[in-house]
Amino acid sequence: MERYILYVRKSTDTEDKQVLSIEAQLAELRKFAKDQNLFIIDEMIEKRTAKMPGRPVFNEMLGRIQNGEANGILAWHPDRLARNSIDGGQIIYLLDQTVLNFLRFPIFQFENTSQGKFMLNIMFGQSKYYVDNLSENTKRGLRAKVRNGDFPSVAPFGYLNDTRNKTIILDKRYAPLALEMFERYAKGNQTMEKIAIFLKENGAITRGGKLFSDDQVKAILQNPFYYGHFIYGGEIHEGRHKPIVSKSLWDKVQVVIERRGHRQPTKGTPIAFTGLLRCGHCGMRITAETKRKTQKNGNSHTWTYYRCTRKHKMIKCVEPAVRENILIPQLSALLGDYEMPTEVFAYMNDKIAESETAENAENLSVSEKLRGQIAHLIAKQKILLDSYLDQDIDRQTFLAKKSDILGEKKSLEDSLANITRNQNCWIEPMRNWLEIAKSICCLRESNDFDGQKAVLLEIFGSNLFLIGKSATPNPNQNNLSPELKTALCPLSESHFCLWQKLKETKEKLAGNPPKSQKIAFLVISPGIEPGLPG
Repeated sequence: MERYILYVRKSTDTEDKQVLSIEAQLAELRKFAKDQNLFIIDEMIEKRTAKMPGRPVFNEMLGRIQNGEANGILAWHPDRLARNSIDGGQIIYLLDQTVLNFLRFPIFQFENTSQGKFMLNIMFGQSKYYVDNLSENTKRGLRAKVRNGDFPSVAPFGYLNDTRNKTIILDKRYAPLALEMFERYAKGNQTMEKIAIFLKENGAITRGGKLFSDDQVKAILQNPFYYGHFIYGGEIHEGRHKPIVSKSLWDKVQVVIERRGHRQPTKGTPIAFTGLLRCGHCGMRITAETKRKTQKNGNSHTWTYYRCTRKHKMIKCVEPAVRENILIPQLSALLGDYEMPTEVFAYMNDKIAESETAENAENLSVSEKLRGQIAHLIAKQKILLDSYLDQDIDRQTFLAKKSDILGEKKSLEDSLANITRNQNCWIEPMRNWLEIAKSICCLRESNDFDGQKAVLLEIFGSNLFLIGKSATPNPNQNNLSPELKTALCPLSESHFCLWQKLKETKEKLAGNPPKSQKIAFLVISPGIEPGLPG
């Protein structure tokens, strides 16, 4: 007696793809079975690709056939049964062993003979060839997208896949959050966990409704996609998508990740300020180590020491170690010299706003003047062309005048683009600096040693030295050895002036001049900073 298992399959378990495939197959096969008077013992449905072996429903069906429950299979087409050589071979083997006697397909005729099995083998091979060829075509298409600058995968956080144009566009909701992630972490006083909490507070969570993990946040911050490139096939490519951050900001974030990622291995409390100081004797880095002592009564005591690594091959370092509980107050006091008073912060913010308004007005006036000059040159160019066409001037005069007009027009366009590009370019860095200076007060009152370390690096760079158990910035160079002079990393003039003026302003606040005059002492040299009245 012929006993059949009706088997239907579609290539994906995603419900919104091939949505009609299963129902269409079932309807056609049920009608075919009724017309042919076939006895169906069961219907088995599978939503999985046949490219690779190991389909659970298919294997269960073959097991039931081997157990004698059925001796035939009803399917829409041979490619529903197998698209790989192993599954196709299993079907042929069961036919050879007469365990499987009947195969029925509405659109393919099969007889259990040597010729029929030969033709079935060809159909399985053709199905495998289709899958392999489809894979090659897909890979070729992906390579073409990469060459065109399109990322051929799922858009990262802050972007969306535009299914209409097959491109990647900015996500208006999350792109600003992605930018702020980079800006926050670049300051050096944020952890991955704090960034994840910031995202959650603004409605950004994972697809599973959970907080972003540290690894997920780090992957976003290290993804070159955000400055306009992308990685595909282990190679970096230039993308056509709109970047969210500048390359300079991305590079700054990588420096912070690198600096905060290399910490000394510790047991228990992390060692806070490793990598911050240099030895005042030989110029080598200051490292840290923790020592423990257990008394006979069972009490345990722990001390953390900061000392020179003593890696200089030519100098025998004699700089003594210093305990952490002695060093931390010194570093806090150094920060205190650059703590921005509230009245200075308010004064600076007001002056920035005033400067921004004045600069915008000035730039608007200059831009309008340049646009007017460009429009005048375009009119002159048209008049020149009309004169040439009317034969009022000869060709040589026309070409010479045209060259002059185009040159002048290009210069004006470059000037206009430069104004647009550099408009208020100092404001954002200045406001970021103000926020860092303002945060020093909170950092000193907290145990956020990572944040304190980041601000100390921002102020002093690599020019903090441990001399005689004391942390000292920029020691007297007259007393320095040649090796220590080499270790000094000079800061830029504007950077040094900015923090020095803040320190001098704090000192002036302790004097007698009126408050407005004391605050106005913070006059910064030209650079990213605004010029304030003296």
